[in-house]
Amino acid sequence: MTSVQSTSGPDLITPVPNSQSKPFSGLLNDVVAMTRRNLLRLFRTPQVIVFATIQPVIFVLLFNFVFGGSVQFAPGIEYIDFLIPGILVQTSLFAAGNTAIGLTDDLQKGAIDRFRSLPMHHSAVLIGRTNADALRAALTMTIVCVVGFVIGFRTSHFSGLVLGVLLAIFLSYAFNWVFAAFALYVKDPEAAQAGAFLPVFPLVFAASTFAPVDNMPGWLQPFADNQPVTVTVDAVRALTQGTPAGADVLASMGYSAAIMAIAIPIATRKFKRS
Repeated sequence: MTSVQSTSGPDLITPVPNSQSKPFSGLLNDVVAMTRRNLLRLFRTPQVIVFATIQPVIFVLLFNFVFGGSVQFAPGIEYIDFLIPGILVQTSLFAAGNTAIGLTDDLQKGAIDRFRSLPMHHSAVLIGRTNADALRAALTMTIVCVVGFVIGFRTSHFSGLVLGVLLAIFLSYAFNWVFAAFALYVKDPEAAQAGAFLPVFPLVFAASTFAPVDNMPGWLQPFADNQPVTVTVDAVRALTQGTPAGADVLASMGYSAAIMAIAIPIATRKFKRS
């Protein structure tokens, strides 16, 4: 396992001999150490947190006050109640792109090579990275909820809101692994920053994130109805408003599990071979 020495900076990792008789506990300790290391790096650059928080807040204000009056959807529903679940899922996916940027930055600066030289489980590097980014997404989504409540968002089931946020985090975690694999192939922070959000935009905007799918062109609706963002947004929306959500929740979890089943082996294999 490893321990993080925060007094000399977040990148300083001091090796501690692994316990070969307890491989699982050794992996767990390494994952905790790598997760803590990435969180320390994040909180030592607070401007990153500020900018990551401002973007979804701007989306909330922009869509609610500028476009809210022109969006047609079911009567009797306030647009802010329709919007916040979509912003939560959008925030979770946009946050996933940071995995690619952070991992390529470590690759370029040689941190990954240093981790490889330590007596630790190498898979902990990727798990710690994806864990830290999922926690970062959770923090941002919490702030989005607070802003939403300030400007009029209401939920009839607070427990449903909590479950909805967890569902969005699960989707975010799945995409963290997609972008981890992407980072290991591109290996350059600028390329990762330019390319990480390209697959996210079609998924977020060709979905029920900001407007009902029925308002979209007929040729686009089949794609919008059958992709992970729409089913997750619909699940979060149903959970927050107290309507039946079982099918959408199961579909969202199925999408997330399928994405991880594909992305985790690819990322792990590429990391071992790099």
